[in-house]
Amino acid sequence: MPLMHVVDATNAESWDKFLSRQPWSPFLQSWKMGTVYEAIGQDAVRIVIEENEQTLGVAFGHIVPARRGKHIAVPYGPVVDASLPKEKQDEVSKSLMSALQDRAKKHGAACVRISPWLEEGTELSMKTVSSPLHLLAEHVWYIGLTGKSEDDILSTMRKNTRNLIRRAEKDGVTVEASTNPNEDIKYFLALHDETRKRHGFTPYTNDFFRAQVREFAGSNQCTVYLARHEGRVIASSIHIHAFGETSYHHGASEQTKVPASYLLQWTAIQDALKRGDTFYNFWGIAPTTTDNDGKVQIPKKHPFAGVTLFKTGFGGELLNLMHCRDIPTSYKYWITYGIESIRKWRRGF
Repeated sequence: MPLMHVVDATNAESWDKFLSRQPWSPFLQSWKMGTVYEAIGQDAVRIVIEENEQTLGVAFGHIVPARRGKHIAVPYGPVVDASLPKEKQDEVSKSLMSALQDRAKKHGAACVRISPWLEEGTELSMKTVSSPLHLLAEHVWYIGLTGKSEDDILSTMRKNTRNLIRRAEKDGVTVEASTNPNEDIKYFLALHDETRKRHGFTPYTNDFFRAQVREFAGSNQCTVYLARHEGRVIASSIHIHAFGETSYHHGASEQTKVPASYLLQWTAIQDALKRGDTFYNFWGIAPTTTDNDGKVQIPKKHPFAGVTLFKTGFGGELLNLMHCRDIPTSYKYWITYGIESIRKWRRGF
């Protein structure tokens, strides 16, 4: 019988083809994301498991030289072939995580930090530690687009959201998809800096944003949207289109009463429908509950409360993912664990 073998991946095309065949294909595990991180000075780790010339699973990670502890971050991975029997999936998953653990030791990293695209409650096949912090969004809000029209989506929106879209149009807001995203990213960066100062969060670097737009826009997998009012760009976003999904990955806006961001989102959803995408992914929201009437209940004191109200207003569904897990590879990890536990408490999560 053929044996599974674990190797460092070298074929970008076969990697992305494997991802495209999965029910959920997070673009953060795409080959291009490794190139993005390499552009900002973080080494990429790409591991693939094969058997009989078939790809069974992949894992992309990047080496994060954080002051609190060097580690390998695995965004929404590893990804295992969903068509495999459960026992085989567990075997592949364990092999991928073991290989990542070996790479972490080789690079002197204190741990491997994985944030798998697996539903909350899923059990992993390898012993891990619950991470003090989240790596990525773990409560994901999305709209399934298959078989839906614009009217279908409008009908499921919160009434206030529909009104704000119309008001933006009446106020003269226009939304365009940039034809020169590598140049027009400057508008997003300026607004993002303003948004960061207003809300006090730790942002990605400008170099990261530029690298991501450059890499994905080069293959028509990225749109930089610009919302203008009275000649000025007052809202902007970076949307990624990969594997049949549109992801609202980054957004920024002026502090203004003009509801430009609502019209921007609606324009992006309309474009996703025209492309024939399967999902529109709003990304992270606060952990929510649903009352007896089916209304989403948002925790008012959560740091994501405001953006949750905004995103859920467009209608959609909630997917709760497994909390971030760590695989320690050094005693230094526990120092990091203590520091991050304090940070979590201070941030209000």
